[in-house]
Amino acid sequence: MLEVRNIWKSYQGQALLRNISFGVEAGETVCLLGASGSGKSTLLRIIAGLESPEQGQILWAGEDLASVPAHRRFFGLVFQDYALFPHLTVAGNVAFGLKMLDLPQDEINGRMVSTLNKVNLAGFESRRVTDLSGGEQQRVALARALAPDPRLLMFDEPLGALDRNLREQLMAELRRILRLSGVPAIYVTHDQEEALSISDRIVVMHDGKIEQVGTPFEIYNFPQTAFVANFVGTLNTAQAEIVDQEKCLLKIDGVQLETAEKLEGKHNGDKVTIAIRPERFNFIAQERKANVLDCKIDNITFLGAVVRIQLLVGSNRFYMDTFNNPFLELPKIGDAGQITCSREAVLVLKD
Repeated sequence: MLEVRNIWKSYQGQALLRNISFGVEAGETVCLLGASGSGKSTLLRIIAGLESPEQGQILWAGEDLASVPAHRRFFGLVFQDYALFPHLTVAGNVAFGLKMLDLPQDEINGRMVSTLNKVNLAGFESRRVTDLSGGEQQRVALARALAPDPRLLMFDEPLGALDRNLREQLMAELRRILRLSGVPAIYVTHDQEEALSISDRIVVMHDGKIEQVGTPFEIYNFPQTAFVANFVGTLNTAQAEIVDQEKCLLKIDGVQLETAEKLEGKHNGDKVTIAIRPERFNFIAQERKANVLDCKIDNITFLGAVVRIQLLVGSNRFYMDTFNNPFLELPKIGDAGQITCSREAVLVLKD
């Protein structure tokens, strides 16, 4: 379907995009995830045909789109600010793009009603968009983008202006609509939760380049770089020394840890950065010989369904997340204890 190949873009001598390549398959939702200034919105505009790259190609089914103007690419766009016409009704907004295609009025009406049904706005045809809630306006914007039957949908921070509860509702709704429509999509966001919830694959961007591409499961559980590990979710990181490269043994503050990762290309005595997710830690319930760390409880934070425990492990400060169980007594601040994790939980990040 869509292929982004070796895209470069700069502004006033500063590189905005550096050798960007990825693809979007049929029916797939790919999320461009990154902080402000990472280049994700510039990349979206280049794909849409609103800007041109200095190098590289945007291809659709093998066809180079360089000479194809934005309105001829048949891509649908949904923006954060909705970009609705305030003087038109819901029906008028959804039908606008269809009229531009010079379709018969019967077909326009049929598509408009069908699309409003998909986004759960049946019966809203005569409502003015200025009388709708933020979530309803966003669904009208989505319906307007879907109605012309685009080859690709593109979203630029579509839920950024909504409050948390409404954003969570619309994330699930948007995921359902995308699956039902089967339209491939590119979704731009700086919000890790949105990216993990909505996408089939995530392209993590930083400083104009791609850090990692993978499924939400891969990006969260197996980050390849320190940036990805720290940007997506909470992570404990520490410096460790390789004790036995062949047996995958490490040492942190004098305590030995075992990892399931291969330490190919490394040598005994090398320093590496390890990473462990907070939920991978457990307090020791029975005697264990491997991956046991002495700790002191430094702080406890109640987060609703999760309790976050801050631990001092030697010279390192780690976080441990555990489910909130009102019938299980938690340790107290200042208590000493021991925590453990599996060898698979100990990630070794790339340099």
